[in-house]
Amino acid sequence: MVNLADLAEQLLDEANRAGADAADSIAVKDHSLQVDVLNGALEQGERSEGADAGLRVFVGNRQACVSGTDMRKSALAEMAMRAVAMAKEAPEDRYAGLADADQLAVQISLAPLEMQDPTSAPSPTECERMALETETAALAVQGVSKVDTAAAGCGEYAVHLAATNGFSNGYRRTYRFIACSAIAGDSLKMESDYRSEMRVFASDLPSPSEIGTTAGERAVSRVRPSRPRTGAFPVIFDERVAASLVGHLLSAANGTAVARGSSWLESLGSKVLPECIDLVEEPQRPRSMVSRPFDAEGLPSVKRSIVSQGNLKTWILDLATARKLEMESTGNASRSTSAPPSPSVSNVSLTQGDRSKIDLMREMGTGLLVDSLIGLTINPTTGDYSRGASGFWVEGGEIVGPVSELTIAGNLKQILKSIVPANDARPFANFRVPSLLAEGLVIAGE
Repeated sequence: MVNLADLAEQLLDEANRAGADAADSIAVKDHSLQVDVLNGALEQGERSEGADAGLRVFVGNRQACVSGTDMRKSALAEMAMRAVAMAKEAPEDRYAGLADADQLAVQISLAPLEMQDPTSAPSPTECERMALETETAALAVQGVSKVDTAAAGCGEYAVHLAATNGFSNGYRRTYRFIACSAIAGDSLKMESDYRSEMRVFASDLPSPSEIGTTAGERAVSRVRPSRPRTGAFPVIFDERVAASLVGHLLSAANGTAVARGSSWLESLGSKVLPECIDLVEEPQRPRSMVSRPFDAEGLPSVKRSIVSQGNLKTWILDLATARKLEMESTGNASRSTSAPPSPSVSNVSLTQGDRSKIDLMREMGTGLLVDSLIGLTINPTTGDYSRGASGFWVEGGEIVGPVSELTIAGNLKQILKSIVPANDARPFANFRVPSLLAEGLVIAGE
């Protein structure tokens, strides 16, 4: 069995022997089980297990990354020699480099994050039972003609990060999941929808029957869609897709975009949301699928405001982008085994309102409720936004029927400043974002 801490340290030793001035390494291990059923019987069961390792080396101001799955000592030595040879040929980058010792996370405590379910992982038989229960519930919804996917499974992910600046630490995370995709209608008028849930703790998962029923009801609600009329209308982004709007804001606040001058955001302190709304990052939120005690460069992960009272307070930075902008890293480095770190966020929460989605529909009167988005066109420097969408048309505050084959367009600066949040954010979502009523959009339908 691979010991990730030993593996990460071995890579550093090999990098040192190969002539690297500095290095960091990341070792990852994952094992998972997934069982799929179809028509009341087992369709397939899949168990996978693998380990991967990545090494980043520095030769002066030059860096290079390599990765591999061969954990033999000779293979690790070859990885290190290859990385050093690549670094010697790489262009100089005065912003690349490891964290200073006083920047590193210390006194790391994993217990408050609740990253591992102490109960036993479900067996293949138990996963099959959950998947069958999910399929049965979906088929029981009147109007559902077929279940395309019914699956259940579990797994565990582990990672260890080490660097020649003295940092060495890691963590493990368990996960459990259930998913269902249902089809309603017949012939050429079939519509599909799904529900998929994943949790760190099995006890936090909705029941298989609830997941199957929701998938079936969502599919049935889409049958016989029409196309809405073209025009400027208010739009409610359902909680299922509202996080995408926040994601666009976070992408524009990402240090990589800011350093390149390709962000539609104006400056720190500028108004980006209504003044009653905050956007907070919570990287150590308990029982979350993306929580982490430290970032991919060994810096502590801390709770902080990205937007406060509607005003942008910080960029999202790793060490390299912070140095380019002459700022301090915000502890947002993320990386794979095959690439250097780059900025990204973990958990975020947007201020919720005090009204339900139904209340927002009544306030909207006539407009569009969007719960599915496809495609994406964003001008990174202006914020012009366009997406394919489907959902439900609302008249007099009530849903009158499903709609599809439409496009919504506007400018993210205007859209985000107009949002009115509902109170329906899911507590276990990585992005806790409620349904959002927004102005400033044009709907292209008939």
